[in-house]
Amino acid sequence: MKLHLSQSANQNLITGYGPGYVAVNGQRYERNLIVTPIEIVNDWTVKTYVDEVDLSMVVNLAPQIVLIGTGKSIRFPGAAVLKALIAARMGYEVMDTPAACRTYNILIAEGRKVAAALIIP
Repeated sequence: MKLHLSQSANQNLITGYGPGYVAVNGQRYERNLIVTPIEIVNDWTVKTYVDEVDLSMVVNLAPQIVLIGTGKSIRFPGAAVLKALIAARMGYEVMDTPAACRTYNILIAEGRKVAAALIIP
């Protein structure tokens, strides 16, 4: 079965990804970023692993669900790191960055208020 993602001109969609980049609406980003349907935070300063300070930017965007893309492989943050998301009653999923990119687009198509916090490998 073929699935077609309908694109709204007012939404940020992930249109590509690969080693060293993620493309949002055709524009390439080579640094870690946070993507929501209406906003791109391209100054997310996480180095190679997510810590409490890094997720505060995501909490401020107030999504229903947060996809945490941890690079080439899945690296689960500790409970203390996820505490801010839990306290804000936000759902979250931890996955590698390519999976987070694909899942983000699926959730956007469903009309969900989602944020993808992506470490670019």
